[in-house]
Amino acid sequence: MPKKATNEIRCTFLSKSENEALARSIISGFLLPLDPTVDELADIRCAISEAVTNCIVHGYRGTEGMIVLGAKSFDDRSVRITVIDRGCGIEDVAKARTPLFTTCPDEDRCGMGFSIMESFSDKMSVSSAPGKGTRITLTRKLASPLKGNT
Repeated sequence: MPKKATNEIRCTFLSKSENEALARSIISGFLLPLDPTVDELADIRCAISEAVTNCIVHGYRGTEGMIVLGAKSFDDRSVRITVIDRGCGIEDVAKARTPLFTTCPDEDRCGMGFSIMESFSDKMSVSSAPGKGTRITLTRKLASPLKGNT
């Protein structure tokens, strides 16, 4: 039986560094009714921080643009989160996903953003086209809530 969506959000905000905290707060508010563990919430918040920071630093490269954050929860307790920019895009996604690769070697960047996102997700996909932007989709299944926590 296919899983059924139980909730969904979509919001758009400017690619300003202060909106990275906003994205974490939005995702937290979306996830709280699902009663995630502290670790699940921290993992997902970290992955979202990395995705939004990538949009700001790499996607828009010093310019401003819009970031779209979407999330959908399903009756099997899985959550699918998308972070989309319409920035410069990624020429070689496989290379960009390589640990320690960075497009900003002269800056204080460690090149671990995709690795961090992937480690905190059950599944991660990245689609991108030069000049058109990037879409990151993260999927995570939450553990069953502990009895007595409701």
